[in-house]
Amino acid sequence: MDDHGELVDKTARQLVEAHDPRTTPHRELLGAIFDAGLAWVHFPVGLGGLAVSRGLQARADAILQGAGAPNPFALNPIGHGMAAPTVLEHGSPELAAELLRPLASTEHIWCQLFSEPGAGSDLAGLATSAVRDGDEWVVNGQKVWTSLAHRARYALLLARTDPDQPKHKGLTYFVLDMQAPGVETRPLRQMTGQAEFNEVYLSDARIPDRLRLGAVGNGWRVAMTTLMNERSAIGGTSSVRGAGAVADAVELWARRPDLHTPALRDALADLWTRAEAQRLTDERARRAAGSGSPGPEGSIAKLVTAELNQDVYEFCMELLGPEATLYGDYTQRDIQRFEEYRGPVQQRFLRSRANTIEGGTSEVLRNILGERVLGLPGDLRADTGKAWKEIPRG
Repeated sequence: MDDHGELVDKTARQLVEAHDPRTTPHRELLGAIFDAGLAWVHFPVGLGGLAVSRGLQARADAILQGAGAPNPFALNPIGHGMAAPTVLEHGSPELAAELLRPLASTEHIWCQLFSEPGAGSDLAGLATSAVRDGDEWVVNGQKVWTSLAHRARYALLLARTDPDQPKHKGLTYFVLDMQAPGVETRPLRQMTGQAEFNEVYLSDARIPDRLRLGAVGNGWRVAMTTLMNERSAIGGTSSVRGAGAVADAVELWARRPDLHTPALRDALADLWTRAEAQRLTDERARRAAGSGSPGPEGSIAKLVTAELNQDVYEFCMELLGPEATLYGDYTQRDIQRFEEYRGPVQQRFLRSRANTIEGGTSEVLRNILGERVLGLPGDLRADTGKAWKEIPRG
């Protein structure tokens, strides 16, 4: 581990010296980070990694981002945190070599076509169909709440290929070219004024079979790779002390001494302590991690992060008092990435309301932790063993 850690540190320092993060365009810099094996250090050499422990990623990120490199998850969250590990684990070597570098450099933004109007928390109940036609699949259906679909070049798509099977067994997983005929994206405006997520309509859209990930009918297993990595990525905090949402609260506190009270000071100290405890817990988990996919324990980080973010921005609203109602600008904005527009803290408060829904609701995460980590009995499910087509749908 020490030798590997030294390799990561040396490689990161050499990259910073050769490509000054303060002056190198971010796509060029992120491409160089991929080529150096620092995009995902646990990936194979030549595919963005150094074939070392996942836990060493924090060491690379600390050097790179400390020198001014962007956080790739902020630029291409679905691609960097979810698509890359799924493509690597379930795609062919040729497909991984084709897709990973432009993903890492953010030349290609990715989105995730999972949720549907009738299949949110019950993802396995989805109705979007994929029917084989020779070497292609013809896809029809509707997806919703798809972040960055209006900017994405590629999508992770879960579709039903066998309605005669139980809902978890009749699914297959694909990579979809969002520029293909039959793909229509409609942005959904949020209460923040932004439009970062969308509904997507698929009308006889065709996908080459070479873009299938995993075996036909094995889509649920592939989807679990995506979801476990999603929750781990969303829940993962910066390795920098005091970073993240709590930094907004500390900055606001420092800027508005006229609003200080002893009770609010105690509340801020509590939030900072919780954020630091979470950071240290995440750091310990990263150091203990191997090179495989995250397990259900990753749901802990996502659950804690979501609720902490909401509490942080609720504190900011309480600190501001009546000023919290002055949002200032509801202009509809078409953003390319999550952090392109950093509005007032009121905007961040509104956006945080989605944290306990997106990437798995807190209720679903508690079920996962109870059943798969603590070993508690699972919920009773009336549709167990039934063919999907026989399950009543609303």
